[in-house]
Amino acid sequence: MRVWMTLFLTLALPVLARAGDLTVDLKTASGQPVGNAVVSFKPSSASSAIPPHFNGPLEMDQKNIQFNPFILVVPVGSEVSFPNRDKVRHHVYSFSMTKRFELKLYGHEETRTITFDKTGVVALGCNIHDQMMGFIVVVDTPYVSKVGPSGQVTLSNIPAGGGTLTVWQPFMRSRDNAVSQPITIPAQGAAHASLSLSLRDPPAGKKPLL
Repeated sequence: MRVWMTLFLTLALPVLARAGDLTVDLKTASGQPVGNAVVSFKPSSASSAIPPHFNGPLEMDQKNIQFNPFILVVPVGSEVSFPNRDKVRHHVYSFSMTKRFELKLYGHEETRTITFDKTGVVALGCNIHDQMMGFIVVVDTPYVSKVGPSGQVTLSNIPAGGGTLTVWQPFMRSRDNAVSQPITIPAQGAAHASLSLSLRDPPAGKKPLL
């Protein structure tokens, strides 16, 4: 399926700026907003340091027989904890190329940790509860955000210049469930990208926290 991207610049006041914002709108072909996505921008020049801490704890809970959050975004090199908040045991694993691991059976209020040292997407499962699914997205840029039910997100204070906009959504009909596009952040004004995405249904029998 084709994923169409329309890029346009929204000019602001004519003042010199060294950094700007990028607003991204995600919708289906029928105009419905698309959430549960990750939007990131990586400048093509001058590497930007990853902030030492993202907002919130780097935790992937197991709660109510679900992974919570459904999607967790972490900077590369992060250690993520996997606390079990359920009163049953879990056996967390991933066969993803980004990070293969296995956390064998552990119980209520126990936790395990994994370090994610490579960028990419890590799909999670539980050997005991096949319906559970979740994702960890490992990034090497500070300009990243999850997209909520509105389908819109704004990345702020991006240095002016060219770079790559990437959108990932676990059920997108595209290679690796992602689409990337060059885009320029203007020295004056702001950038705005609108994407029309084609999605497939979640796998039958799975229980994503949507």
